[in-house]
Amino acid sequence: MEIKLYEDKYRDDMIFMVLQAKDALGRIPRINEDLLDIKTNYTERGDLFWIAVNDNDRVIGCGGFSRIADTNEAFVHRLYVKASEKHKGIGSALLDTVEAGMRNSGIIVARVHLGYPPEQWFESYSFYPKHGYIEYEPRYMMKEL
Repeated sequence: MEIKLYEDKYRDDMIFMVLQAKDALGRIPRINEDLLDIKTNYTERGDLFWIAVNDNDRVIGCGGFSRIADTNEAFVHRLYVKASEKHKGIGSALLDTVEAGMRNSGIIVARVHLGYPPEQWFESYSFYPKHGYIEYEPRYMMKEL
Protein backbone atom coordinates (compact mmCIF):
# COMPACT_ATOMS: atom_id res chain seq x y z
CA MET A 1 0.00 0.00 0.00
CA GLU A 2 1.12 3.52 -0.78
CA ILE A 3 -0.38 6.79 0.43
CA LYS A 4 0.00 9.75 -1.89
CA LEU A 5 -1.48 13.13 -2.55
CA TYR A 6 -4.63 12.98 -4.64
CA GLU A 7 -4.34 13.17 -8.41
CA ASP A 8 -7.29 13.63 -10.79
CA LYS A 9 -6.52 10.35 -12.56
CA TYR A 10 -7.83 8.55 -9.44
CA ARG A 11 -11.14 10.43 -9.27
CA ASP A 12 -13.51 7.77 -10.61
CA ASP A 13 -11.80 4.92 -8.77
CA MET A 14 -11.94 6.90 -5.51
CA ILE A 15 -15.62 7.74 -5.95
CA PHE A 16 -16.42 4.09 -6.66
CA MET A 17 -14.48 3.03 -3.54
CA VAL A 18 -16.37 5.53 -1.35
CA LEU A 19 -19.73 4.36 -2.69
CA GLN A 20 -18.76 0.74 -2.01
CA ALA A 21 -17.62 1.63 1.51
CA LYS A 22 -20.94 3.28 2.29
CA ASP A 23 -22.89 0.39 0.80
CA ALA A 24 -20.95 -2.12 2.92
CA LEU A 25 -22.07 -0.21 6.03
CA GLY A 26 -25.71 -0.52 4.97
CA ARG A 27 -26.08 3.14 4.06
CA ILE A 28 -27.55 4.42 0.84
CA PRO A 29 -24.45 5.05 -1.26
CA ARG A 30 -24.48 8.72 -2.19
CA ILE A 31 -21.41 10.68 -3.13
CA ASN A 32 -20.42 13.77 -1.18
CA GLU A 33 -20.22 16.65 -3.66
CA ASP A 34 -16.81 17.80 -2.45
CA LEU A 35 -15.34 14.51 -3.73
CA LEU A 36 -16.38 15.33 -7.29
CA ASP A 37 -13.73 18.06 -7.51
CA ILE A 38 -10.89 17.64 -5.03
CA LYS A 39 -8.83 20.39 -6.67
CA THR A 40 -11.52 23.05 -6.14
CA ASN A 41 -12.77 21.85 -2.77
CA TYR A 42 -9.42 21.09 -1.13
CA THR A 43 -6.20 21.90 -2.99
CA GLU A 44 -7.10 25.39 -4.24
CA ARG A 45 -8.20 26.32 -0.70
CA GLY A 46 -4.85 25.32 0.79
CA ASP A 47 -6.22 22.07 2.19
CA LEU A 48 -4.91 18.61 1.35
CA PHE A 49 -6.34 15.25 0.32
CA TRP A 50 -4.67 11.84 0.06
CA ILE A 51 -5.46 8.46 -1.38
CA ALA A 52 -4.19 5.01 -0.48
CA VAL A 53 -3.54 2.72 -3.43
CA ASN A 54 -2.76 -0.97 -3.57
CA ASP A 55 -0.05 -2.69 -5.61
CA ASN A 56 -2.31 -2.56 -8.67
CA ASP A 57 -2.65 1.24 -8.32
CA ARG A 58 -6.32 0.95 -7.30
CA VAL A 59 -7.75 3.26 -4.65
CA ILE A 60 -8.34 1.48 -1.34
CA GLY A 61 -8.71 4.52 0.91
CA CYS A 62 -8.88 8.29 1.06
CA GLY A 63 -8.98 11.22 3.44
CA GLY A 64 -8.18 14.87 3.76
CA PHE A 65 -8.67 18.00 5.80
CA SER A 66 -10.38 21.36 5.53
CA ARG A 67 -9.27 24.36 7.56
CA ILE A 68 -11.71 26.17 9.78
CA ALA A 69 -11.61 29.81 8.66
CA ASP A 70 -9.59 32.22 10.81
CA THR A 71 -8.34 29.47 13.14
CA ASN A 72 -5.43 27.06 13.41
CA GLU A 73 -7.89 24.16 13.41
CA ALA A 74 -9.19 21.86 10.68
CA PHE A 75 -11.70 19.09 10.12
CA VAL A 76 -10.67 15.62 9.02
CA HIS A 77 -12.85 14.86 6.00
CA ARG A 78 -13.85 11.83 3.96
CA LEU A 79 -11.70 9.21 5.66
CA TYR A 80 -12.83 6.00 3.96
CA VAL A 81 -11.29 2.58 3.49
CA LYS A 82 -12.49 0.00 0.99
CA ALA A 83 -14.62 -2.57 2.84
CA SER A 84 -12.47 -5.54 1.83
CA GLU A 85 -9.32 -3.74 3.05
CA LYS A 86 -10.47 -2.77 6.55
CA HIS A 87 -8.61 -3.82 9.70
CA LYS A 88 -5.27 -3.79 7.90
CA GLY A 89 -4.04 -0.45 9.27
CA ILE A 90 -4.97 1.58 6.18
CA GLY A 91 -7.36 3.90 8.04
CA SER A 92 -4.79 4.49 10.77
CA ALA A 93 -2.07 5.20 8.19
CA LEU A 94 -4.35 7.62 6.36
CA LEU A 95 -5.28 9.41 9.59
CA ASP A 96 -1.59 9.66 10.56
CA THR A 97 -0.88 11.18 7.13
CA VAL A 98 -3.76 13.65 7.41
CA GLU A 99 -2.66 14.70 10.90
CA ALA A 100 0.95 15.14 9.76
CA GLY A 101 -0.29 17.27 6.86
CA MET A 102 -2.28 19.36 9.32
CA ARG A 103 0.73 19.88 11.59
CA ASN A 104 2.91 20.83 8.59
CA SER A 105 0.24 23.38 7.63
CA GLY A 106 0.21 24.99 11.09
CA ILE A 107 -2.95 23.25 12.30
CA ILE A 108 -2.86 22.47 16.03
CA VAL A 109 -6.36 21.02 16.57
CA ALA A 110 -7.96 18.29 14.47
CA ARG A 111 -11.73 17.97 14.56
CA VAL A 112 -14.06 15.39 13.10
CA HIS A 113 -17.81 15.36 12.58
CA LEU A 114 -19.37 11.94 13.07
CA GLY A 115 -22.51 10.81 11.32
CA TYR A 116 -25.94 10.27 12.72
CA PRO A 117 -27.44 8.00 13.85
CA PRO A 118 -24.40 6.49 15.60
CA GLU A 119 -25.53 2.96 14.73
CA GLN A 120 -24.88 3.68 11.06
CA TRP A 121 -21.48 5.20 11.81
CA PHE A 122 -20.36 2.75 14.49
CA GLU A 123 -16.89 2.38 12.98
CA SER A 124 -16.17 6.10 13.25
CA TYR A 125 -17.42 6.25 16.83
CA SER A 126 -14.88 3.59 17.82
CA PHE A 127 -12.04 4.48 15.40
CA TYR A 128 -11.36 8.07 16.40
CA PRO A 129 -11.19 7.54 20.19
CA LYS A 130 -8.56 4.84 19.56
CA HIS A 131 -6.49 7.59 17.96
CA GLY A 132 -6.80 10.09 20.79
CA TYR A 133 -9.95 11.97 19.78
CA ILE A 134 -12.37 13.03 22.48
CA GLU A 135 -15.99 14.07 22.15
CA TYR A 136 -16.62 17.76 22.76
CA GLU A 137 -20.27 17.84 21.75
CA PRO A 138 -22.63 15.24 20.33
CA ARG A 139 -21.30 13.87 17.01
CA TYR A 140 -18.07 15.89 17.19
CA MET A 141 -14.61 14.85 18.36
CA MET A 142 -11.29 16.66 18.53
CA LYS A 143 -7.61 16.05 19.16
CA GLU A 144 -4.79 18.43 19.95
CA LEU A 145 -1.96 17.84 17.54
